Amino acid sequence: MTPTFILASASPRRRDLLAQIAAVPAAIDPADIDETPLAGETPALHAVRVAREKAALVAGRHPREFILAADTVVACGRRILPKAEDRETARRCLELLSGRRHRVHGGLVLQAPDGHVAWRHVETAVIFKRLTMQEIDWYLGTGEWHGKAGGYAIQGLAARFIREVVGSYSNVVGLPLFETSQMLSGVGLIGTGAS
Repeated sequence: MTPTFILASASPRRRDLLAQIAAVPAAIDPADIDETPLAGETPALHAVRVAREKAALVAGRHPREFILAADTVVACGRRILPKAEDRETARRCLELLSGRRHRVHGGLVLQAPDGHVAWRHVETAVIFKRLTMQEIDWYLGTGEWHGKAGGYAIQGLAARFIREVVGSYSNVVGLPLFETSQMLSGVGLIGTGAS
């Protein structure tokens, strides 16, 4: 019997990304945890810690299953940008990102039924063009920023603002596919693609 896994995320973007590598979770069980950064916590450590906590919480509800969890953190230097839940937060994020290079940190965790935890940290650099006030106002008017880390969605309309991506594009969308594929195939959860 082929082993299955539970996705500890409600993100439709992560489900779509998993479909790209022919990885279909047996179930989706989001982990509702406090994602507030700890004092002095770097963006990289924060992304991995939150992903580990999501996996541990969901593993408690599905002790016989593999659990896949991820977290995406947008950061300028050591400053972790919030998920934009209101227009003013999104505006502040876009003004900060305008004309600058920032980093997107992906934390990825696969927890096995025996409790073993494998994890990865993936870092991608993203460079925004310098944004005019009109461009920011236009983007805010689309509503696409809502609930997005750093106030933008690279796979959506914000693509017109991105000058360069260095590293994993899928990591910026929400799940680093190469690393995810390696982890899942390593424990037999997806095929290796070899004939």
